[in-house]
Amino acid sequence: MHALPDGEAELTLVVRLPWEDVARLGQDAGRLAAQMRRPVTLEEAVSHRLRSTRVASHAKPAGEQPPAVSASASVSSLPSRPPAEQARQAIDRINGTAGTA
Repeated sequence: MHALPDGEAELTLVVRLPWEDVARLGQDAGRLAAQMRRPVTLEEAVSHRLRSTRVASHAKPAGEQPPAVSASASVSSLPSRPPAEQARQAIDRINGTAGTA
């Protein structure tokens, strides 16, 4: 962890995610990029999502606990597929080429 000039701190960690979650983050990054009118990295999309969740949880009445955040909570259940196929489809979704190959 190290301090940033803007008064925030940066923490580096490794998180293992299913490809469907990576694809969802890619979609979030795409929406955020359109909103901000500039390219957005997956890391920035994750940071934005975490900040949005934190702000939303602080807006709740005192004593009410925010729901537990799960990396796969926003990803629908998909039938089991081989990992290579999952990776290819997730990358296609991130690149916006799903169904065009």
